[in-house]
Order: sequence, then structure tokens, then C-alpha cells
Amino acid sequence: MANAYLQGVEISASQFLDIFHHYDNDGNGYIEGKELQNFIKELQQARKQAGLELTDKMKAFVEKYEQNADGKIGIVELVQILPTEENFLLFFRQQLKSCAEFMQAWRTYDADHSGYIEADELKNFLKDLLQRAKKPYDEKKLEEYTMTTLKIFDSNKDGKLCLSEMARLLPDQENFLLKFQGVKMSRKDFNKIFELYDQVLEVSKIPTYKSAIMALSDGGKLYRTELALVLCAEEM
Repeated sequence: MANAYLQGVEISASQFLDIFHHYDNDGNGYIEGKELQNFIKELQQARKQAGLELTDKMKAFVEKYEQNADGKIGIVELVQILPTEENFLLFFRQQLKSCAEFMQAWRTYDADHSGYIEADELKNFLKDLLQRAKKPYDEKKLEEYTMTTLKIFDSNKDGKLCLSEMARLLPDQENFLLKFQGVKMSRKDFNKIFELYDQVLEVSKIPTYKSAIMALSDGGKLYRTELALVLCAEEM
């Protein structure tokens, strides 16, 4: 069914989700390696069967990845290739062009400060994006966008989006959270650190603290030994 959708002049939000899940065989959130090669082959076949030429974006994509066995694309890249209805996922990127804007949006739409964007909060977010873009929609379409977006990015299937899941909407170069993927810290360890610095740091003086610590740096680079001088107690 998914490869039949590739023949469409326009692909709906729910069809797009079916396509992505079909080719993301291992469910890791990317179409890569053999998955990507299969997608390219079936995309070309489907367009030919439908009597449709590849779009310029499709041609550029095929040229880039057809002979690249190590190629890898995610949701955001796929939505730019396929003729997706309204390009609904690109609404996020149009409004959230940097990590700073993303964090501001997170604060706004995580209305209950739960640390998650739940379905009703995500729905409000998408509704605002549609209104800003002055694009027509009805309640049924808004519900489809909301549930499709939730299904795409809710990697642990708990019915809500945490910060790192929603941040997948950002381009990799803007997604600073990717830099912390290798950091494994339990909530208990985090709470210990937070409680320590919550006692010793005054928010209004953070710029002063930063300037003082960076005075130890070598041309803007702060080495482990210098940071240890500030944060580590002397061994007795």
C-alpha cells in the first residue's frame, strides 16, 4: 500500500506516515542503507507507473543517494522530497528556525510544565501554526495533523512528546540536544546536581560567574583542568 501512495500527485499526512514506517523497517527513525535504496527504486517505479516525472527535488535526492550505500534520511528530509499535502511538518521548521525559538515554543506550549507536550497541547501548537500561515483547515484535518505528528515523533509510544522527541523537527545542525545523546545521567544524579547549584548560584549573577570562569580559558577554550579548579574539591 505504501508504495502505491508514491504514485499520488499529493500525499496526505496519514499516507506520509505509512510511507515512512514502511521503509523504516527497523523502526530507528531513519530510512538508511538498504531501506533507502529500496525507497529510491520504488519511488522511481511508482512515478513511472503513474505517468509522472520525478520532481526536481526528487531528481536531486536520487542523484545524491542512489549510489550511496551509507545514505540516511529522517522525517524532515523525506517530507521535503514527497508531495505531501500542505507540507504539514514544515510548518514547524518555518516557525522554529533555531534552538532558541524552539525552546521558547516549548515553554509556551508545555502549558502545565509537565516536561511533555501532550496531544491537546500539540494540537494547540499546530493550530497556531496553521493560523500564522493563513492556511485553511477544519477540525478533522487538525486532528489528523496532530495524531500523525504525535505518531511520527513519539518514539517510546507513551502518547506525548518529550523535549528530545520534539527536537527532531529541527535540522541536525540546529539541534544542540544531539550533542547530549551520549550522556547517560539518571534523574537521581541530575537532581543532586541541580539541588547543589540551586543553593550556590544566584540567577542574576550567572553572567558574572560565566565571565569569571571563562577568564581561565585559553582563547575561548576551557580545558578540563581549568574547569576542575572551579568545580572539584581538593582531595585530602
